[in-house]
Amino acid sequence: MAPHPYTKAGTEKRAVLSWALYDWANSAFVTTVVAGFFPVFFKEFYSAGADTAVSTARLGLANSLAGLTVALLAPLLGAVADQGAFKKLFLALFAGLGVAMACLLFVVPQGSWAMASFVFALAVVGFSGANIFYDSLLPVVASEERRHYVSSLGYALGYLGGGLLFALNVLMFLRPALFGLSDGSQAIRVSFLTVGLWWAAFSLPLLMFVREPANAAARAKSALAGGIRRLAGTLSSLRRHRQAFIFLLAYWCYIDGVDTIIRMAVDYGLSLGFPRSSLIIALLITQFVGFPSALAFGRLGSRIGAKRGIYLALAVYLAVTVWGAFMTRPAEFYVLAAVVGLVQGGIQALSRSFFAGLIPGGRSAEFFGFYNMVGKFAVVLGPALMGGVALALHSAGLAGSLPARFSIASVALFFIVGGIILSMVKAEKPVSA
Repeated sequence: MAPHPYTKAGTEKRAVLSWALYDWANSAFVTTVVAGFFPVFFKEFYSAGADTAVSTARLGLANSLAGLTVALLAPLLGAVADQGAFKKLFLALFAGLGVAMACLLFVVPQGSWAMASFVFALAVVGFSGANIFYDSLLPVVASEERRHYVSSLGYALGYLGGGLLFALNVLMFLRPALFGLSDGSQAIRVSFLTVGLWWAAFSLPLLMFVREPANAAARAKSALAGGIRRLAGTLSSLRRHRQAFIFLLAYWCYIDGVDTIIRMAVDYGLSLGFPRSSLIIALLITQFVGFPSALAFGRLGSRIGAKRGIYLALAVYLAVTVWGAFMTRPAEFYVLAAVVGLVQGGIQALSRSFFAGLIPGGRSAEFFGFYNMVGKFAVVLGPALMGGVALALHSAGLAGSLPARFSIASVALFFIVGGIILSMVKAEKPVSA
């Protein structure tokens, strides 16, 4: 095994913390913008006066185009970054795009749904694109023995940082006068601005203190040509990396279920008639429970192996989907939010570190490009299945909340299939904490 690039403990600790702080930085975009305020604000402010179905279609199209763009570009960008040692450069460029677009949402006027869709889509491209290179730096900052813990540390800080800013943004929305704001709409627009500033400020440690192994001979033009050749070679020989390939199939299935719950939980709660305030509280519960739980899963993965840790999380998610289909009170939604918080960061962190142990050295950005591509394509299937099941049952004559309940139960299929495929991947040896 190649020696780790850091030889001094203090230098390595600073690099690890600087790397993990980027998750603290960009998670604010997910909590405040993607999951929290933008979907509702898009309907009520940017698409003011439009039919609800029309605004939903517009937002769905923006999400789909952004995800498709990143999915198609991810493997090539990763190959180029590996060829020329440009991981930090590309991370900075994509993060800069996301930061700029998050701030630009502040000035998008009411009724300008097309501009809001375009700006939001670019922000998602920036967020997702930067994550390719952020993930690929994990093997650079963490030795094999510490990889599970360091990956979990990133997710833990992401939950804490994103949750703290979102809590502040919610307070701004509920009590705008305390912050010198005129109303809730202005508070949400200012919240978008705070996300951009937060994201930018806490990205600086990674750019300053994480050292990427340099390739002095690389130039942008030769890196692009070499990256294209490298990507073509990886595609043609992917079967030689059989364990990584099988894991990607498993990951595609179960992360689709995870992302579906993240994206559709609020919509499902609304379908059951739960108040919006309860759903915001549930989202905050998930964030703050996720902080210590992601760290705990990192320790757990180091002791029993990431694969077993992933299986544990899949079992919990399977129980959540079944329980969720029968819940009737907001209090149950809070409990489910806490349970999801226990495993959400853990399954994401252990998946990332497990995959890092399956890929060849020196090609982390390239392979994490495929990893992120799979993640972006995965999000299509779950919401489509939920919508299809609900629509079919509604057409069959089922009334009330029954179609929605059966639709959330259908997500269990992704966890079952993902777990079965994961069993075909060779288990890695547990490493000491």
